[in-house]
Amino acid sequence: MSGQVLRDGAIIDPSASRKLPSPEGKPTVTVLDYGSGNVRSAVRALERAGAEVILSSKPEDVLNADGLVVPGVGAFETVMRELKAVDGIRLIGRRVAGGRPVLGICVGLQVLFEAGVEHGTEAEGIGEWPGKVELLPADVVPHMGWNTVKVPEGSTLFAGVENERFYFVHSYGVQEWNFDVIQPRMAPPLVTWSEHGAPFIAAVENGPLCATQFHPEKSGDAGARLLRNWVQALRKPEATPEPGTTETPADGSA
Repeated sequence: MSGQVLRDGAIIDPSASRKLPSPEGKPTVTVLDYGSGNVRSAVRALERAGAEVILSSKPEDVLNADGLVVPGVGAFETVMRELKAVDGIRLIGRRVAGGRPVLGICVGLQVLFEAGVEHGTEAEGIGEWPGKVELLPADVVPHMGWNTVKVPEGSTLFAGVENERFYFVHSYGVQEWNFDVIQPRMAPPLVTWSEHGAPFIAAVENGPLCATQFHPEKSGDAGARLLRNWVQALRKPEATPEPGTTETPADGSA
């Protein structure tokens, strides 16, 4: 493992051993660029929330940023295929394994589950959480517009906006949650629910991994506050290198 650095519990590549720089000292956020429609609104919303934002699929950008946002528009299977094309699934897994924050949005939430079923076809998901994405049993789909959410106690993502409405655009959702906590010291994930035809998962907070079914970037002041909560949580002091490891200076000098 010569030349590699231990950071946040994970061995990462030499090219990804340093944090992305922010000239203004802001938290850095990479929005994963894998062809998911118009993500400019998400970039602008994150910038307004106080982040230094880039749109990229380069491994060094994905791994080094303080936070990674995984957007998602379209069909579950298509998003999975596009993520695989840019090695996004492995990179997301590397961040989660190393305790590095990730935020999924809309289909970016859905693909974090085990599977998605659309038009009778089941596609494999990333599998960070158990569960299957299925058609909402409502008289009218897609579920499009503003809706309330039921936020659990202790949420940091929804701090200050627990009773607000958020903007949804989707026909499919996860309608059951069965997550077994097998580690005694592991805090159970916080699950936020909404309803359209039946209850469905509106958001999950699970350590470094968070996701929303709604679009915070389209949810007005409430969504802006939620994104600001997430960005502010990225503000951490620089990690101290593990004993016996070294970091290469940014200019490559020794």
